[in-house]
Amino acid sequence: MLCLLPVGVWAAQVAPATPSDLTGHWVVYAVVGLFAVAYVLAMLEESTSLRKSKPMVFAASLIWILIASVCVEDGNGQRSAQAFRAFLEGYAELFLFILVSMTYLNAMEQRGVFENLRLWLLSKDFGYRKLFWITGAQAFLLSSVCSNLTTALVLGTVILAVAPDNRRFLGITFTNIVVATNAGGSFSPFGDVTTLLVWQQGKVPFADFFSLFLPSLVNFLVPAAFMHFYVPSDHPAAAGQPRPLQHGAKGIIVLFVLTIVTAVGFEDYLHLPPAAGMLAGLTYLSFYFFYLYKVRVEWKRRSQSAAADSPAGSPDGADEQRETKSHFDVFHSVAGLEWDTLLYFYGVMASVAGLSFIGLLTVASHLLYSGLDTTVANVLIGAVSAFIENGTVMYTVLAMAPPLSEGQWLLVTLTVGLGGSLLAIGSAAGIGLMGLSKGAYSFSSHLNWTPLIALGYLASIATHLALNSHLF
Repeated sequence: MLCLLPVGVWAAQVAPATPSDLTGHWVVYAVVGLFAVAYVLAMLEESTSLRKSKPMVFAASLIWILIASVCVEDGNGQRSAQAFRAFLEGYAELFLFILVSMTYLNAMEQRGVFENLRLWLLSKDFGYRKLFWITGAQAFLLSSVCSNLTTALVLGTVILAVAPDNRRFLGITFTNIVVATNAGGSFSPFGDVTTLLVWQQGKVPFADFFSLFLPSLVNFLVPAAFMHFYVPSDHPAAAGQPRPLQHGAKGIIVLFVLTIVTAVGFEDYLHLPPAAGMLAGLTYLSFYFFYLYKVRVEWKRRSQSAAADSPAGSPDGADEQRETKSHFDVFHSVAGLEWDTLLYFYGVMASVAGLSFIGLLTVASHLLYSGLDTTVANVLIGAVSAFIENGTVMYTVLAMAPPLSEGQWLLVTLTVGLGGSLLAIGSAAGIGLMGLSKGAYSFSSHLNWTPLIALGYLASIATHLALNSHLF
């Protein structure tokens, strides 16, 4: 039915409003102050035990209350309403996309995919240096399709199980995982919220993101090559044996790949939002779970009949009996989403949209991209993501809407994604591993390797400028 609406009316409803020039108004100081306080509280989540979404969503609400109040007083209430709805549409697409991705990852975890990976590594007689490179390579590849935080926590758990008391190995390997995870997420539209935002905004076509593969690989390999010589050369004790994947695990992996293909097809061929393709992919999982449950019900009936004829019963059947219908319900996987993270991004994006509406981002864009060389500005923006979460930085850049070539959009995507590796607090992967390691990996232990990480950061930028010069 939407196709029957007049195009002009529909465009007017969703087109972003032009920024207001409120840079000299008192509301600017209030908005900046609220955002700063909320962001500091969010960064102190580990020490205060206050979930980061709470202060950020509350601040976003207050920011838009202030903005809307000023606009209503000036008789421009519709402008603020239009701007908020435009932001909300963008967030809804991001939210639905991440919701489906996380649901698939939770389903894989439930079916033992990540646990099997952990046990496989533990069962091999790998030395510390081999584990350093294997987990780094896995982090680089996994983070191109999984969230950075999930990848880091899965591999961090493996490393802790291998060498719980070797703090030297833990510190250097966790640092390597953070660098590799952030690098792997920088060349794939699905790898990180930064690339996802740029792709959904239509700044870079899907396939062109993979031109960042070699620059991202350089970012991982340069510091790792130097760190290799500081990794202990002996062997940890092998432990554990890999177990067969649970019923349906391989099918879920195949459906996840098919879902990604569907999302790309929606964007490239139908010109529909990728989130629409992801939601179509969610139905693949839902129908597959329905099939698995029906098959499992029939299996249970047969096993119960066999158990009635055999006093010994079946131990494998007892294991199967532990799974209930909820394990084959897609909403069981949806319930395990990182809701705090999703709400946190809402607060950040709403706050940044408020900063954009009052004109601050226009001023910042003019200072950066008019006062400095564009390449230098993008490199400096990447360095900022060492202190501020990279999704926030990228959304801010997109809200500035600087007139960049595709090569420059790829550059800022690369620098923002990789800049979070410069400090332990610069990415969700680093923050998550600090909480997991119980002191073996910390801000100071990561800081010891920052000069080498910075060398890899600069080398990756040089690689991109050399290989992709035709895009500038």
